[in-house]
Formats: sequence, structure tokens, C-alpha cells
Amino acid sequence: MRIGIPKEIKPLEARVGLIPEACAELVRADHELFLEAGAGVASGYPDESYTQLGVTLLPDAAALFGRAEIIVKVKEPFAGEPEMLRRDHLLFCFLHLAANSQLTHQLLDSGVTAVAFETLADRGGLPVLAPMSDIAGRLAVQIGTGLLHQPAGGKGILLGGLPAAERGRVVVLGAGQAGGNAVRMAAAMGAQVTVFDRQRERMAAMRAVGDNVTALYPYSTSISAAVAGADILIGAVLIPGAKAPHLVSKAQVASMQAGSVVIDISVDQGGCIETTRPTTYESPTFLVDGIIHFGVTNMPGAVPRSASQTLSAAMLPYLQRLAAGKLAEDEVLSSAVNVSAGEIVHPVLRNQYM
Repeated sequence: MRIGIPKEIKPLEARVGLIPEACAELVRADHELFLEAGAGVASGYPDESYTQLGVTLLPDAAALFGRAEIIVKVKEPFAGEPEMLRRDHLLFCFLHLAANSQLTHQLLDSGVTAVAFETLADRGGLPVLAPMSDIAGRLAVQIGTGLLHQPAGGKGILLGGLPAAERGRVVVLGAGQAGGNAVRMAAAMGAQVTVFDRQRERMAAMRAVGDNVTALYPYSTSISAAVAGADILIGAVLIPGAKAPHLVSKAQVASMQAGSVVIDISVDQGGCIETTRPTTYESPTFLVDGIIHFGVTNMPGAVPRSASQTLSAAMLPYLQRLAAGKLAEDEVLSSAVNVSAGEIVHPVLRNQYM
């Protein structure tokens, strides 16, 4: 199979679809690997680290899309990329189509078969999405801590507090992969953390993180009270393949103190906080009622080397099965197909658009 790795072109997206070591595994299995020149450089992988392992270097995206049968990306097709997709292509990347009707229709028009990382479910989990959720959850606290600094426009508090100064208060919506990592990071920094989730097992796991963590069921009144007192509010709600539900309203955000911070990890799927809108690392924040909002849709792109390494490791076993022509007979892979031959295939996505 001919596998192509284009250079990511979303603003300040520095990850690469496959690191050299992962490419070497595929070359050993007699697949042809193609890399767009410079695709790995921002992640710390020069072109030579690929070519010395048998990967063929191509000068631009047009040449790569023209040669490859499988396109392996990190983020969804962007700018002119959808026009380069064909019916005989198999696209393997993050898509988040529930919040992007324009791209959905572009993929339908192309006829491409698109398998989404975020809807690939195996053994009760989301194995390709999971490592990116780990990173996003940790980054949410790191970034939020910096945004609380007064020079960044924040209210000027130290998140963990110190003798004679109060601890900061962090509220997390969702205790899954991203939310759980945010809770652990914030708790380790000494903040008072409140996390909301519907599953008792997750609430118990969050309480076990430390005495400074409170886990609650997401009653609307409980969320309202917690949000009003939050220094950092983190949204981390995921329904695979579907738009995230709004758990926090504009009025609830307005109840927060000026200089507080909202970070919605769910922004790729539309966001679980009403005031959320997508941003990029070129202009990552905006203000609503004096509250700093961070809505970057590719948060792990800030740590591209770490993110590319862990993404390749999680994704490679499934890519090997795709490259072996196992899509139709593989229940895990076939259930992750979002669109194919001009039709919406994934049932959650189909219900939204039909």
C-alpha cells in the first residue's frame, strides 16, 4: 500500500502524522511510504531521518496526494487539501466533523473514505484519541495558570496558593481522559479542584487523587455555584462523533470574576461552554464579559515532539491493519469510518446531519 504523510498546514500545527520509527515498521512490511518535504521538521525530525529508513521524499502536497492511497494526517484537511482528495483515497486523521459541516460536505463531494481517530473505539476506550486527551488535559492547567497571571490579563493569583494566600479554584467538566488529566495536574499544583461527571466510578477515581479534589454529579445548580467561584473553568466533555452539549451558559460564565479563565478542550466538537469559539495559537484567547477564553482547537500542537511520538505509537497498530486491506472485515476500523463514497457512514454523525 502507498502511504503518504503530508505537512500539516493548520496554523502553528507542528505535529507530524508518523515519526520515522513508525515509518520504518511500515517499510519493513513492504509498504511504500511518502513524506512531503519538511513535514517532520517542526517535531524535530528532519527529512533525512525518514529517507535513510526508506521513505520517499516528495516536494509538495499535490505530489503526495497524487501518489498515495492512504493519507495519514494529524488534523483534519485544511485550506486546499479537501480538493486534493479522491474517491480512491483512504484518509486517516482527526476529523471532528460534528462541528464542521463545511468539511463534511467537502469530504462527501470528494467520495473519500475517511476514518477518524476520535471515533476509533477499541476495548471500551478511544485508543488514538486518548494520548492527545492526556496532553490537552495537562496543557489546559499549564496554560490556564499562565493566563491567570496579571500581565496576561488574569486576576493575578498563584494557582496553588501559599501561606497567607488562598488556593486557586479549578472547575473541570468531565472526568474522562482529558478531564482526569486536568484534575490531576491542578491538584498536584495545590489548587482546590471540583470536577463534575455522571459516572460514579470516575467520581471515585477523582476523589482518590487527593483531599483537595471534590467530585460531584453535574446538577445544573451545582455547576452554577462552582462556576461562579472558579478561577479556571475547564470543559472536557466528549460524546464520540457528536457535538458536545452545552453544560455552562453565557449567563453562568458572566457570573465569574473578571480575569478568570475558561479553557474548553471540547472546542473541536463545538465546545461544552456556550461562550466558546474556536481559536488558533496565532491568536489563542478572547474576552467575554471580562473572562479570558482559550479555544485553540489543536492544543497538543504546542508540544509537537511529545505529541507526535505518542500519537504514532497509539495509531500504528490500526494503520498496519488498514494498510493490509483489513478495513471492510475489521469491526473496530469499520466502525470508525465517518464518510465513504459520498455517504455519511458513522451513525452518530448521520443522525446529526440527516
